[in-house]
Amino acid sequence: MGRAMVSTKPFNTDDIIFEEEPFVSCQFSWNAAYGYAACDHCLRPLETVIENIRRLANQSNLAVPLTEYDPTAQWSKQFTCCPKCKVRYCSEDCRIEALKRYHRVACLGSYRNDESHPINKLNEIWKKMHYPPETGTIMLLVRLLAMYRESINKKEFLENLQSFQSLIMNKEQRIYHKMLGENFEQQMEQLYQAFREAFQDEEFNMFTTPEAFKALMGLMGTNSQGVATSVLAEWVKKVTELPLPEHDKNKLDEYIDDIYQKIGEFAGEFLNNEGSGLYLLQSKINHSCLPNAVATFPYSNDIVVLKALQTIQVGEEICISYLDGCQLDRSRHSRQKILKENYIFVCECYKCQQEANDPDETSEDEYDDDEMDMEATGDNGMND
Repeated sequence: MGRAMVSTKPFNTDDIIFEEEPFVSCQFSWNAAYGYAACDHCLRPLETVIENIRRLANQSNLAVPLTEYDPTAQWSKQFTCCPKCKVRYCSEDCRIEALKRYHRVACLGSYRNDESHPINKLNEIWKKMHYPPETGTIMLLVRLLAMYRESINKKEFLENLQSFQSLIMNKEQRIYHKMLGENFEQQMEQLYQAFREAFQDEEFNMFTTPEAFKALMGLMGTNSQGVATSVLAEWVKKVTELPLPEHDKNKLDEYIDDIYQKIGEFAGEFLNNEGSGLYLLQSKINHSCLPNAVATFPYSNDIVVLKALQTIQVGEEICISYLDGCQLDRSRHSRQKILKENYIFVCECYKCQQEANDPDETSEDEYDDDEMDMEATGDNGMND
């Protein structure tokens, strides 16, 4: 696609290549609706580890040991909210930053729970078209347009938006439909009309044409990076690193296994606060089926930290995987099928070249996985 990230210095395994705050981020719509409490600006968890475990396991009397290592305790005294719409933030800094960048426009005030409000109607239409597992949210586009209105330098804002390379759409690629699956074509008009109704002001005209809307959907589909935060995961990391006697460590391990089993029975795989973000730097990194870097979120918020998975030399291209771990283990044919359908390119990485003579077929297990993906998303699905 004519863009790449190349190393200008050597990196060792586990070195941090860079850290980046998102251009914009937003919690997924269903994730928020199901009560996953996260800062409305940075996605930091807003639950204590006890509250989190009890909600995820649906057991109100579960006891939790070692709560002095609850990471939420570090910042819970800073929690605040918008005085008008009551959305919650992890700190006054996040509230002020959100207000400055987009919330002054996006705030629904007393209409936050009013189903007739155009933004709420738009979000509900989206939710009915895009059930979990979620790969995006229309609210990310709402936030983008609010940012545009608040932007002092609109030319710079549009240049940043253009840098994601999706505002000019190749109609033959029809990439936008991958966001929602086969039924997207039939439902697109309803979603588009709701989007237009939500942004009727003349200032937004450039975003509300059918072509621009499809381009924005394509931008979200091909450039957004999934974000996940979890107070439980942070607590587990802290307590398992404690220098405990072997007997106590074994008891703790048994407790953690039991908790995850209880949570799995009720919440299944949906453990985290989940959303997505657009990152100006991270979005420029190309894919490889043998990635030498990985995007991580070690700070329990939406700041992405790119880490080296192996030694990287000066002049070497830095690549991440657009596929998850299970997909990377599939055949070349399966990997290329997913990448071509969801990202509109044919992978020519070293691994794909080495497997170029492999048969163009998938194993029975891979086919079964694809069928499960289709049932879950209405199509092959798209992973962040």
